[in-house]
Amino acid sequence: MKTPRWIVPLFVFSALYDGLLGLLFALAPGYPFRLFDVTPPNHMGYVRFPACLLLIFGLMFLQLATNPLKFRHLILYGILLKLSYFGVSLAYWLKYDIPGMWKPFTIIDFAMGTLFVWAYLLLGRVGTEDSKAA
Repeated sequence: MKTPRWIVPLFVFSALYDGLLGLLFALAPGYPFRLFDVTPPNHMGYVRFPACLLLIFGLMFLQLATNPLKFRHLILYGILLKLSYFGVSLAYWLKYDIPGMWKPFTIIDFAMGTLFVWAYLLLGRVGTEDSKAA
């Protein structure tokens, strides 16, 4: 079984998505808050630090896209990233509601996290079949 064709574009998209969001919130952290009329935190360090983490994860997703089977173990970190974000934001959304600015990120991260799990499982089967054939 070969690596499914949709896996590389998934991680390229993830690299661009998290990388561009990271750049936006690192370089112009106040802009999205003003654009969506959301009260920002009391200082932008609370925004810039997670933005830098998104940049790091974006680089990881880019590396994953170069060889998903070889770097399959990194998908677990992507799953944890997505689970961390959508888990927290969804819980707050359901209990208290959250500003609309954050809702699309919650939905997108849920979808990507689900696809990451699927990719991880499929790549595990590819690797198992490749090792049996060798």
